[in-house]
Amino acid sequence: MRITYSLALTGMAATPAAAAGIDISIDIPRLSVAEYHRPYVAAWIEQPGQATAKTVAVWYDIGKRNNAGTKWLRDLRGWWRKAGRTLTLPADGISGATRAPGPQKLLLTAGAPPLGKLAPGHYELVVEAAREVGGREQLRLPFTWPAKGPGQTVTAKGTGELGTVTAVIK
Repeated sequence: MRITYSLALTGMAATPAAAAGIDISIDIPRLSVAEYHRPYVAAWIEQPGQATAKTVAVWYDIGKRNNAGTKWLRDLRGWWRKAGRTLTLPADGISGATRAPGPQKLLLTAGAPPLGKLAPGHYELVVEAAREVGGREQLRLPFTWPAKGPGQTVTAKGTGELGTVTAVIK
């Protein structure tokens, strides 16, 4: 949920305050295959060349008894090596069920979980998907934080497990 505030001062019109953050759209394609399973998806932010990452979303089969859905998170190999194996799941604010085909939205607000306080610098938003009886795909979207001017939009297009991923940095 995004909240905007307006401030009215004597002699000035009220204007909405633009909250800094990242709006992410992840398109999950509907594949024409005999056995379709919704993909597990992880999204994280990392600085290029760094060993650590900040997970902003992980979608997996959270409905399995005894947290058995976490067993297949290792198939998200890039995320698992960077952040997954040390994360206690389900994690508040970032864990969720697998998503249906179509565009899926993530709204991250600066200073609030899961984005938190991101230091100024160059980063990559990484989105990885893996599907049972399917493939695995990872997309990287480089961006600079904080955005300069009205913001920046970065886009990457997948070729299999992911469609178009767009991030609007504000």
